[in-house]
Amino acid sequence: VPNTGMAVTIDIGDPVDIHPGNKQDVGKRLALAACHIAHGEKVVFSGPIYKSMTVEGNAIRLAFNHVGGGLESRNGELTGFMIAGADGRFVAANARIENNTVVVSSPEVAVPAAVRYGYLMNPVCNLYNKEGLPASPFRTDNWPLTP
Repeated sequence: VPNTGMAVTIDIGDPVDIHPGNKQDVGKRLALAACHIAHGEKVVFSGPIYKSMTVEGNAIRLAFNHVGGGLESRNGELTGFMIAGADGRFVAANARIENNTVVVSSPEVAVPAAVRYGYLMNPVCNLYNKEGLPASPFRTDNWPLTP
């Protein structure tokens, strides 16, 4: 939606309460969006947002908008990624940052077709840009969701 901003709170939310207790970081993230959108300031105002994917053999390379100074993983190796073949069966995936993209794979998926990130109930996910803003959860597929 034009002239609007979004603050991703996947990293500071509460799994049992829709209202995050950490209001300061929510406010800071919304303020960055306001500074950029309403005031035209040249600030990094968003974490990584999924842009596109490319299948490369047995892996999928993901590109993002809003990488800022680069992508990084917080607290260890990347987590929160799942991958599936054409059968639509998602499994936990290995993921690594490579040249401001993320390469996702699993030994269980020989021919990958789709990736999901942060797509579980109360996921543990840790992809950020170097400005400390978290990536927004996403899916690359448009398959019907099952409960």
